[in-house]
Amino acid sequence: MMDKVDVAIIGAGTAGLAALRDVRRKTDDFVLINKRPYGTTCARVGCMPSKTLIAAANAYHERTLLDTFGIRGAENLKADIPAVMARVRELRDHFVEGVLKSTEDLGERNIAGQARLDGPNRVVVDGRTIEARQIILAPGSSPVVPKPWQNFSDRILTTDTLFEERDLPARIGVIGLGAIGAEMAQALARLGIEVHGFDGADQMAGITDEKVARTLQDALSKEFAIRLGVEVNLAEADDGVKIEWGDDSVVVDKVLVAVGRRPNVQDLGLDSLGVPLDDKGMPEVDPNTMRIGDTPVLFAGDANGIRPILHEGSDEGHIAGLNATSDAPVRLDRRTPMTVTFCAPQVASVGKSASELDLEDVLTGEVDFSTQGRARTMQQNCGLLRIYASKNDGRLLGAEMAAPAAEHMAHLLALGIKQSLTVHDLLGMPFYHPTLEEGVRSALRQIARELPPCSISDLAGCGSLDVEALE
Repeated sequence: MMDKVDVAIIGAGTAGLAALRDVRRKTDDFVLINKRPYGTTCARVGCMPSKTLIAAANAYHERTLLDTFGIRGAENLKADIPAVMARVRELRDHFVEGVLKSTEDLGERNIAGQARLDGPNRVVVDGRTIEARQIILAPGSSPVVPKPWQNFSDRILTTDTLFEERDLPARIGVIGLGAIGAEMAQALARLGIEVHGFDGADQMAGITDEKVARTLQDALSKEFAIRLGVEVNLAEADDGVKIEWGDDSVVVDKVLVAVGRRPNVQDLGLDSLGVPLDDKGMPEVDPNTMRIGDTPVLFAGDANGIRPILHEGSDEGHIAGLNATSDAPVRLDRRTPMTVTFCAPQVASVGKSASELDLEDVLTGEVDFSTQGRARTMQQNCGLLRIYASKNDGRLLGAEMAAPAAEHMAHLLALGIKQSLTVHDLLGMPFYHPTLEEGVRSALRQIARELPPCSISDLAGCGSLDVEALE
């Protein structure tokens, strides 16, 4: 059986749904092909259930601060873990239901099955062949679990399985302390679980600025055991799983593996496109059009490895959808890079990171939130923000931070970078008192002292009072 369509979309995740939205604006001659389950990684096993768990953990953790505010009796609070996990699934199912509504009216154009390319214009789905003028690939990704560890069966958790747990054990090891691992390790620890975290890198949560990385490690190590720069092995133990590193070991009940996600391309048939593939079997993709070479195939979302973040996946689906339905190439500029990790203090990177800059050739301003007025009133006085600017003209280049409310400060700085603003431009903006954002101003003022002074009539020249209560 041979079907012909204008556009075939493979994958109903965030990128696939974004592509579908734009394709539907131009044509009804399309199919959406998705290997079950539906519901997107974000809504089903990623952003939303993880943030629901984090919210519960943070709410329970507040009991440790209540005495500081003069509120007594916190020792009587208890975390009902089965109830916490039930709420995670309840909200997860609500979010997934909303996603499913976006495809419920597609009828026969929505095909559930495993798709494989058979050349640049052909897709085979469970024996059915579909010919398409344009093909959009958005197959998503899956958690990586090293093969030897798969033998530990139900003692191994990933973010695809963690939220299905009805209860959680007393001891959990977290292997991989990138964004997801750091978030989950702290959340589990805040729920009263003994957590041991490991990573082969020397820094956590993707931070590349050494000073910010040390600040984060110092903060999180107060809540759970952290071992960085170590390679681990798993071994059987009488009462759980033994995690071994060097001459040391610890026994836990279960292990959350958070060492990354693998693009779902193993059986996608990329080798049938006739384009060069790298050592991981991946083709080169134009990030401004999402097209693979000169083929009629576009590749969007976290599977292409460009920027595996939800808002970027949505943008890539949009770009792919436009190019699949346009006669001429549509090249779109990408957004200012930004990442946020929702541990406490929050971690964020915006624009160029420290690893992308020679810090000897840029101006750097920083603020230590341990002495920032608003942060102290909230009992969140922990963290460091570092901002990078050009020596030539004071233009903002990037920032890294582990700080309270980093998600908000990152958005502010991303706006400034996108608009090519200088340090003086930002210092001319209002900073209300008392707010955490005043910390941004403190870091900017530090940089401004190394730049030529602004005009006497420019409010950017209004300096610090050097009084903690007023800054």
